[in-house]
Amino acid sequence: MLSTLKCSVDSMKKQELAANVLKGNARVSKLHSKFAQKSWNHTFQLVRRCMEKSRKKSKPCELFVRTLERLQGVLQAPSMNNMKSRLEMIAKQQGMGFHFTEATCYLTADLFYLEVLLLPSGEVQEVKVASHGEHPVPSNSILHLLRSNNFADFSVRLGELFAQYNIPGDNETKSKLLTSLKYLWKDLQQISDLPNELKVCETQMGLINDGRVGFLMAGEQDYPLSLYFYISPNDGPKNSDLSFKELSEFKPAVQAAQVTIGVSDVTHKLKMTSVISQPPRLDNQGCPALFALSEVPNEMLSAWFLLRLKPPIPVLSSFIEMVGQITDVTVPVSDLQWASLPKLLIKGSASASSLSEPLDKQEIFTVLLPDTGMHTYILLETAWVAPTQRAALMDTVPFTHPAHVSAILELLRHQCAVNTLLSSCLTPRSTSPAASVCDLHFEVRPESTTSISVTFNEPHTDSLAVLLVNVSNPRQITCKLFGVGLPDPSLEEYMSTVMKSCMSIPVTMRTLYSRIEEIATAPLSTNHPTTTEAQNDHSSLLMDTDGQLSAVPHARA
Repeated sequence: MLSTLKCSVDSMKKQELAANVLKGNARVSKLHSKFAQKSWNHTFQLVRRCMEKSRKKSKPCELFVRTLERLQGVLQAPSMNNMKSRLEMIAKQQGMGFHFTEATCYLTADLFYLEVLLLPSGEVQEVKVASHGEHPVPSNSILHLLRSNNFADFSVRLGELFAQYNIPGDNETKSKLLTSLKYLWKDLQQISDLPNELKVCETQMGLINDGRVGFLMAGEQDYPLSLYFYISPNDGPKNSDLSFKELSEFKPAVQAAQVTIGVSDVTHKLKMTSVISQPPRLDNQGCPALFALSEVPNEMLSAWFLLRLKPPIPVLSSFIEMVGQITDVTVPVSDLQWASLPKLLIKGSASASSLSEPLDKQEIFTVLLPDTGMHTYILLETAWVAPTQRAALMDTVPFTHPAHVSAILELLRHQCAVNTLLSSCLTPRSTSPAASVCDLHFEVRPESTTSISVTFNEPHTDSLAVLLVNVSNPRQITCKLFGVGLPDPSLEEYMSTVMKSCMSIPVTMRTLYSRIEEIATAPLSTNHPTTTEAQNDHSSLLMDTDGQLSAVPHARA
């Protein structure tokens, strides 16, 4: 009885569903008939009206946004109405206002606006950006995106621009914060323009790694001031100088920081004028003397300056504490996600989608070396979960005075140098059959926050040896060897030079292994090369286009 009743109910539901489908098809058919003779402009206007009616918050309904995107995707031919519709949709997605005159569109926010001048064909003639109280200036970067119909990147760029000027508070507070930020930009630019005593700062790459404020790219209306402050020697540009666009797109990415402003839970004293005297007074190192905030006009505001790191950097907890000591500002850590340094580096790598395979609580990484086989690097999980290796991904660094910037950048360079060395042996394990056989195996362990040990088998023996790598600062990296059968006192100095030149543990270990083999097989009289010979070897180090050593110097007979 119950079974019969259930079958009857199911049959009724199926009939009801079929009837609803027929009614839906009928409605769709009627809509097709109704709009068959309508123009595309009429359809666009209808969707835009629906977007306005559905908007309960600052942004329109996503369903209508996707509908409009699909309609615009169908219409490839440019027209003024199509371009206006695209710009309006993107502006509203970013929470900005939009209005237009006959041939000019305005995408507006509280502290800036974007002016897009269109040709009758719908193509973009010019793009200008104007910040609060400033005259509009052309933006070639945004013009290029719109002319190439790259609306996805334009939307991202507009979002970054909106975030740059998205300063909280009333109009008076926003004006003060923008004034303070512009004076900060001016001071950093003046510090950058002062001559550097270091000869390494004569090139763009030298300025990036050694300049007081890195390589500074002046801020414009459509870009905040940016500081480029670290790049590994192997990743450096082959050309002497790169443009802003080339630097921002350079892969592997040059480490950069955008100088902007952000809201704070507590008030901080921010300057309302320059803190550099005119003319600048220089100290013994050629650095300008800066006034304290109490010595210049200032305001207590619920905000601070920010170095917005591009890309974010995995930073050890001890380094984060040191940042707070430099700035006397507590770095917000409640929202940070903590993990061991290697795990953060793996997640941030381009190959993060292919994680290494755990084996008895070990992480195994296979590194392919050009024409010289493979290395296996093992990182014991228990060693890297030590409190000293606790790290977090930092995307912003707060500060309140221009004097903080140089010290912050030097600390970040130090962390980047450690990260670069560790990342060089963290290539996820390959799944190819060839990767199952490796020439050499190494174990990598942390010895302190800035030193790493690499344990390996000495050639032709059952003995273990250890290379201790100590990163004292971004420019001082030393190697020390421990183990039996390593009689060459100049070998440590030589390996330090190799490590600093290539910033790669695998390349250094390949060179070290080859040198130990040469020493072990050479006649006794050649086992102790002189310091002069070692120095000659140092000067012979050459790097190929892949950042590898082009040749391993041989012991002399």
